[in-house]
Amino acid sequence: MQTETTQTATAVKNLDMTANPAPLGLLGFGMTTVLLNLHNAGFFALGSMILAMGIFYGGLAQVIAGIEEWKKNNTFGATAFTSYGFFWLTLVALLVLPKLGLAAAPDGASMAAYLAMWGIFTLVMFVGSLKANRALQLVFGTLTVLFFLLAIGEATGSSTITVVAGYEGILCGFLAIYAGLAQVLNEMYKKTVAPL
Repeated sequence: MQTETTQTATAVKNLDMTANPAPLGLLGFGMTTVLLNLHNAGFFALGSMILAMGIFYGGLAQVIAGIEEWKKNNTFGATAFTSYGFFWLTLVALLVLPKLGLAAAPDGASMAAYLAMWGIFTLVMFVGSLKANRALQLVFGTLTVLFFLLAIGEATGSSTITVVAGYEGILCGFLAIYAGLAQVLNEMYKKTVAPL
């Protein structure tokens, strides 16, 4: 006589004990964005300070935050932080490679195309952010406007549009800084200190 054995699967839920990587990504993005756009607005020249921020805090820190979001199964966060981290790294490369004699400097049309592609990507991410908090919606909304303003400035050669974009970018960067620091403070105090 043959007996039948049945097996039942038991659902196991992993308890995520890892830290929230979003503040790191938002601060890396926000602080680097403010500094670059202070330059775009005409406050100081482009120099090693902005390039270093673009490589390390805007670039590498955001890539690390994106990888950590991936580990948390957050596709939106992983895509956003990793992509914008590499945006900063490619932007620095566009500025540095010609100075090293390794590539021709991009002209206005190619920079406009580069910035417009990032604008399109950011517009779609903005649509995704409509399922998130208001702070993230504002970050992605102002970032979409920033990319398209910068693209128009490059396409037309208008320094006025670039300056306007600089001021708009300062706002965008500070919104990201707020969103990042609000998450840190809210977590530390275990209550809403800064609304999102």
